[in-house]
Amino acid sequence: MRAPMQASVPARAQVATGYAVVPQPAAATVSAAEANAARAEALRRQGVIRVVLAESLALYGGALVALLSFERDIQVVAAVRSDGDAVAAVTRTRADVAIVDVDAAGRDGFALSRKLHEAAPRCKVLVLTSSVTPGTLRRALEAHAQGLVDKDAPASWLAESIRRVAGGERVVDPKLAIAALETDTHTLTQRELEVLRRAAQGESVREIAARLCLSDGTVRNYLSKIIGKLGARNRIDAIRIVRDSGWL
Repeated sequence: MRAPMQASVPARAQVATGYAVVPQPAAATVSAAEANAARAEALRRQGVIRVVLAESLALYGGALVALLSFERDIQVVAAVRSDGDAVAAVTRTRADVAIVDVDAAGRDGFALSRKLHEAAPRCKVLVLTSSVTPGTLRRALEAHAQGLVDKDAPASWLAESIRRVAGGERVVDPKLAIAALETDTHTLTQRELEVLRRAAQGESVREIAARLCLSDGTVRNYLSKIIGKLGARNRIDAIRIVRDSGWL
């Protein structure tokens, strides 16, 4: 009696630990950059979306690579852990979509999104987050992210989001969109956020004024206005409210 076949994960899921292997051309005169460009063009002609995954947790990243490996039109061409590697991978592989986990410890995922946009404007950034707060959507849009997906969303939604952002659409997870609509209309201006951000970092009124080229009195007025807008008890309470809302 024939033994039952074992289910296996496609071989391309093995890129979770580093860059995908690029087949070497026969001619020694062809550079690595040319080989990568040829491979990218071949995948494009096949209708395959090239994805770079920036995830600092190897276990979580490996699980995402394994899940996406079952999508015939999506291929993770590189899975990296550091910001520098992410920028290099997107450039090297000519990726269509970069997936960035903005909750990763020690990483400013929104800053990475901006770096990726600057280095490769054609590559669409899709942000993963578990922070369903009013400020998350605004920060993602300011960082040039094309999509925002809740980590609790089904795997099928992630794959569909990749396809949609690759096609030029903007994708926002429904829960995050609802959170944004529920935001208080008295949101802070960019200048007010910058003043409060520096106050949250422990800077004094005088230090904030010097950094932002303002007078001490102007900084105090900003802080008073912020406290009033947020209905906070004091500066510390204002910082707590803004952090809980995802604006800082």
